[in-house]
Amino acid sequence: MRILVTGGAGFIGSYYARMCADDGHEVTVLDKLTYAGDRRNLDGVRHAFVHGDICDIQLMDEVVPGHDLVVNFAAESHVDRSIDGAAEFVRTNVLGTQTLLDACLRAATPKVVQVSTDEVYGTIATGSWTEDAPLQPRSPYAAAKAGGDLMARAYAITHGLDVSITRCGNNYGPRQYPEKIIPLFVGNLLRGRKVPLYGDGGNVRDWVHVSDHCAGIRLVAERGGPGEVYHIAGTAELTNKELTGRLLEACGKGWEMVEHVADRKGHDRRYSLDDAKLRALGYRPEVSFEQGLKATVRWYAEHRDWWGE
Repeated sequence: MRILVTGGAGFIGSYYARMCADDGHEVTVLDKLTYAGDRRNLDGVRHAFVHGDICDIQLMDEVVPGHDLVVNFAAESHVDRSIDGAAEFVRTNVLGTQTLLDACLRAATPKVVQVSTDEVYGTIATGSWTEDAPLQPRSPYAAAKAGGDLMARAYAITHGLDVSITRCGNNYGPRQYPEKIIPLFVGNLLRGRKVPLYGDGGNVRDWVHVSDHCAGIRLVAERGGPGEVYHIAGTAELTNKELTGRLLEACGKGWEMVEHVADRKGHDRRYSLDDAKLRALGYRPEVSFEQGLKATVRWYAEHRDWWGE
């Protein structure tokens, strides 16, 4: 099978590209190589690389044809950056998705997967979202991802394009860009620097190891229905304070290394996904949070050049 992975030099996309190559597929990676895209993520992965932007209509018409599957990881994804400036998020996450879907339509691509996030739902006090929950994004990043998701659904309904949508919780694992909480905290703690904890630290996130997330995407690519949404849940719901405690313990540090900072604007209090729909297709997360976090911290400790040392 020929598979195009857009945003495939990023943290999650590169892991998926690696998984596909290991499965024996012919992989093309397209990436704009912004701050979060890194060719090192693809070291050892058998692939063809295209440096480019999913908003480039001509390039998409050149690259997309001939692929049996297109999986779209290309996105601006950092909430704080979207608060400072939303334009690039709308351009990539909405216009870029639409441009890519148009190219897939013209190329008669057999299957497309749009990779998204639980943040499109906003916040939930109790229980867990099912796939039919209303989209109520509360940050520019989440709103832009919701726009891309709705565009994908519209192309499935209007044009009959076989595109499925996945939404997952917070990813973690090796090679994540160091502005994200786990590599940021580990890097700071190993350098003897304090770590910033937003507000009271009570915001709850669902943590999924990148390998489980990509296994869920692979299952949706194989068995997902057109226009359907599938949740990929993790193995641990933790407050940011609980996560901080585990990272402090893993790095051999105490709470004196924590600096409380003002809360983020519109900071969602809690995310939680019901993944029964995907489990019905056979999905089961395999990496426990304890096992995954230990291995992740060890990887960052052994790769100090990743976070600036």
